[in-house]
Amino acid sequence: MRGLAPAFQVVGRTGRAVLAVLLLWQAAILVVRPPRFMLPSPLDVAATLLARHAFLLRETGTTLVEIALGLGCGAGAGLLLALATVALPRFGSLVWPLLLVIQAMPVFALAPLLVLWFGFGLASKVTMAALIIFFPVASAFADGLRRTDPDLLDATALTEATPFQALWHVRVPLALPALVTGLRVAAPLAPLGAVIGEWVGASGGLGFVMLQANARMQTDLVFAALAILATVTLLLRVLADALGRRLAPWAPETR
Repeated sequence: MRGLAPAFQVVGRTGRAVLAVLLLWQAAILVVRPPRFMLPSPLDVAATLLARHAFLLRETGTTLVEIALGLGCGAGAGLLLALATVALPRFGSLVWPLLLVIQAMPVFALAPLLVLWFGFGLASKVTMAALIIFFPVASAFADGLRRTDPDLLDATALTEATPFQALWHVRVPLALPALVTGLRVAAPLAPLGAVIGEWVGASGGLGFVMLQANARMQTDLVFAALAILATVTLLLRVLADALGRRLAPWAPETR
C-alpha cells in the first residue's frame, strides 16, 4: 500500500480538479441554458452513462483490447529497436535518421492507409496505437543507453566483459529511468491511437460510438465516451508510474 501512495495522490488531485470542472460546467449550464444537443449538463452525461452502461461497457472492452495490444507492441518494438541501435552502431546510424523522418510525418495522416492495408478490423487500430507509442519509448530508452558514463564502460572493459554483457549488466539498468520516462509519455497516448483508428474505419469501440453519436447529435453519448476515455488515460498513467517505481525504485524521478 505504501508503494501505491503516489498513485493515490495523483488520482486524488485529478479527482478534485475534475470535480471543480464539473461544478463550473453545471453552473454554466444553469446560467446560459444552451440546447442539450450543443452542450449537455454533467447530470445528463451521468444519466447516459447509467442508462447505456451495458452498451458502453461492451464498446469499452473493444477499445481496451486495441489499447493493450498497441501498447504492448509499440513499447516492445521501441525497446528492441533502442537496444539494437546502441548495440549495433552502424545499424543505428542507418535506421535512426529514417525513423526521425517517419516521426516528422503526421502519424494521423497514416490512419487511412493503415485501414486500407490492414482492413477495418483489430489490426489497423493496434498498428495505429503502436506507431504513436513506439517512438517516445525508442527515443527515450536509446538516449538513456547512450548517456552511460564512459568511465563505467572503461571499468567494465577492465573486467574483460563482452560488449553484450556491458550492455545488459551496465547500460540497460542505468537507462531504466529513461525508459520509464518514455513509457510515461507513451502510455496516455495509446487511447488516442486506438480512437483515431476507429474514427477512420471500424465497426465498434468508443471512437466508433463517438462518431455515430456525433452524426446523430447525441452529444450526451459523445461526452459519456469521452469520460470513459479520460478515465482509461488516467489509469494508464497511474500504471506507468507504478511500473516505473518497480523498474527503477532508486531513481528520484520514479518516486
